[in-house]
Amino acid sequence: MPAFMRKLSFCRTTCLVAFMMVLSYCMPLKGRSQVTKIMGTIHDAVTHEPLPFVNLIIPGTMAGTLTDFDGRFALETKVAGDSLRASLMGYGTIAKKISLHRFQVIDYDLSPTRIDLAEVTIYYTGNPAEVILNKVIRNKEKNSLKSFDTYQYESYTKTELDANNISDQLKNHKMLKSFGFVFNYIDTSTVNGKSYLPVFIAEALSEVYFRKTPRSRKEVIRASQVSGLENQDLSQFIGNLSQEVDVYRNFIPLFQKSFVSPIADFGIAYYKYFLVDSLFIGNNWCYHIMFKPRHKQQLTFSGNLWVTDTSFAVKKIEMRIASDANINFINDLVLGQEYDWTDGKFWMLTKDDVLVDFNVINNTRKLIGFFGHRTAMYRNFKFDIPDNKIFRTSTANVSVVPDATGKSDQFWASQRPEKLTIKEEGVYRMVDSVKSMPIFRTYIDILKAVFTGYINWGKFELGPFYRTYSFNGVEGNRFRFGARSSKKFSKKVQLQAFVAYGTKDQRFKYGADLLWVFKKNLRRALTVSFKFDVEQLGASPKAIFTDNILASLFHRGSNNKLTLVRGYEASYEHEWFTGLITTLGLSHRELFPLGSTQFIIHPIANGKSDSMKSIFTTEISADIRLSFHERFVIGQFHRITISSKYPIIQISLAYGARNVLHSDYQYSKVGLTVRQWFSFAGIGWSKYIVEAGKIWGTLPYPLLKIHDGNQTFFFDEYAANLMNYYEFVSDEYLSAYLTHHFEGLLFNRIPLLRKLKWREVAYLRGVYGKLSNNNKNYSEFPGHMRSLGSEVYWETGVGIENIFRFFRIDAIWRLSHLHDIPGAHIPKFGIFASANFTF
Repeated sequence: MPAFMRKLSFCRTTCLVAFMMVLSYCMPLKGRSQVTKIMGTIHDAVTHEPLPFVNLIIPGTMAGTLTDFDGRFALETKVAGDSLRASLMGYGTIAKKISLHRFQVIDYDLSPTRIDLAEVTIYYTGNPAEVILNKVIRNKEKNSLKSFDTYQYESYTKTELDANNISDQLKNHKMLKSFGFVFNYIDTSTVNGKSYLPVFIAEALSEVYFRKTPRSRKEVIRASQVSGLENQDLSQFIGNLSQEVDVYRNFIPLFQKSFVSPIADFGIAYYKYFLVDSLFIGNNWCYHIMFKPRHKQQLTFSGNLWVTDTSFAVKKIEMRIASDANINFINDLVLGQEYDWTDGKFWMLTKDDVLVDFNVINNTRKLIGFFGHRTAMYRNFKFDIPDNKIFRTSTANVSVVPDATGKSDQFWASQRPEKLTIKEEGVYRMVDSVKSMPIFRTYIDILKAVFTGYINWGKFELGPFYRTYSFNGVEGNRFRFGARSSKKFSKKVQLQAFVAYGTKDQRFKYGADLLWVFKKNLRRALTVSFKFDVEQLGASPKAIFTDNILASLFHRGSNNKLTLVRGYEASYEHEWFTGLITTLGLSHRELFPLGSTQFIIHPIANGKSDSMKSIFTTEISADIRLSFHERFVIGQFHRITISSKYPIIQISLAYGARNVLHSDYQYSKVGLTVRQWFSFAGIGWSKYIVEAGKIWGTLPYPLLKIHDGNQTFFFDEYAANLMNYYEFVSDEYLSAYLTHHFEGLLFNRIPLLRKLKWREVAYLRGVYGKLSNNNKNYSEFPGHMRSLGSEVYWETGVGIENIFRFFRIDAIWRLSHLHDIPGAHIPKFGIFASANFTF
């Protein structure tokens, strides 16, 4: 929970969007769009069965569509017309009146007619759609893999968020009387007939550069506007989220899922195909193929595909995810793409359209959700440009020119490939008006407190509230008060401070730190901190905070293995280019034993035991972080990794200097961590974390590697969950963690479990370590602390995730070190819970 809250603290705009969703929770609207929207269903008038492949057209125009496999249709058009005509061979034709520039639902019942035709004998077996599909597959390499080494193009991207499921009850809520003016912007979607309120719109114009060898993609955002906000961080965020869906690949990655492409090499095993028409699209004669999933609850699509008749390239595709696909929080996802023959050589993607319907509860019209709609258009392609300097002079994958924001309305009107609708133009004005209202700022503060744990207090924020009270075996009841500065105080400097008090040890703890981000991209940051507080040595870096109330309530065993630390630290973070960050650090720490623990050492010089009141260290460190094609979100002071399909490598070096600021020991440390997420298309996805390290020097146990354990009932993927704190210690170590998420591979095939949409997960962890005789004999280990010996520590587990779409339960077994200390309480099996936000 705390990690989740920290991840959401980066973006105030998220709160803006969330608030506008709340506005829509509580809103009388009449739209004035220049777009005519029609949707409906067509049935057989006698059998009342839905009719697929019915042709609908506005007479005298080229605007039309076909019904899908369930007899449904949707049409959006800007052309003028007074009727919509439905026709299908063997049925009577019906035309119905339409109203321009508004949403309407029109249903048809077609009556069968008798048609006498001359006898025709057809000697063909097989599916003609599959014949065409096989030709598309055979020509994939020619149509998708290009022969150019470099290219560039202009990109226009429009991103919109809309609150949906706006009912009459919500429209009339008294809470929103002050916001009546926003009601003029409600519209209705032809995707699923939901009413929606646009609450956020962003546009970006950029130049995109691509190089094949070595592979590199650079995007330079030339102009950007975000719902009236001049925010370069958000402009870069939108740029980072822009990625093309490649239908030529066998699997299409969406929301960490691998969907089977309708033109996959093995597509016939997943889809049924139907050849329904052939027609001209522009100058290209195309075959129109409709497709739908062959099996239930697989990650597939249904939709329409238009294929050119000579090159067998994809000219156009429209598809939406299967209605029963095992994916969370997404009620609908619709993709559309158009390709054009460019430069007389290549089929290039020229338009990419994605609409996603998000909601906490699937397939509901009662709870407010939102649409995410992104349209990207590409033009002015240039190929094989010699010596493009962008690859030598730019280090960032996505960069923003200094004057990108603040462009005039006239500039945008002249640069957009297609005009905004009246409602889209009005969103900019609407958001500016809402932002100026005091009640809006109050709601923003409430939402921010819920998501981040901090309460707004002018230029400062108080919190986080979930750490205000906790308890443990050393401090008893612990009370903590903390605060940090907000960007109202400074957009470059963040100050944080806290004070805490324990009723059992009757001791005050306190700390403060300063973060100065003097450049965000490429990142340059300085951190200086001080603290006098308790720590849990041997807890993973991702473990829940010791003073989190949840850690207190759900702790396994006694919570008294804490150490008091007085520490001073300074670090400088320098990003050389996207993918390489170095951090230099200097720290001075004093460690005090607490509770029943003591620092008893056996100096080699005189052989006599000595009880130390504290241990001093002074350490110089250097961290090197390597990543490739990493995508992340830049916040005001921090940034969060979104994804990277390549390994992320971290190298840590440290040197402890003796007799510097009273430090007691000289030592050296080196550490290596590698982690990666990767997909096994069709059978889920995996993640591994490998950590290795070595420590040189004769040291007491607090300065050695105390292996990461877990004594809470919350699953921690960075720790051995059935290993106690202070159980194992090493000066040379290797650990590996591997987990695989099967994404319902088995449960989807069991009828009762399929409805629950549970998903299977399995994991394995191994830890190996050595401890030199010098370090083994130098200090007295507390409790049952010991070396791993010659045996590897193993634990394994299986779990069920996606329980109520949020929760995960793991059953874990410890496989080694079960009886090496007779009489000690060694957990052999455990049940752990966690909350996961996964699609």
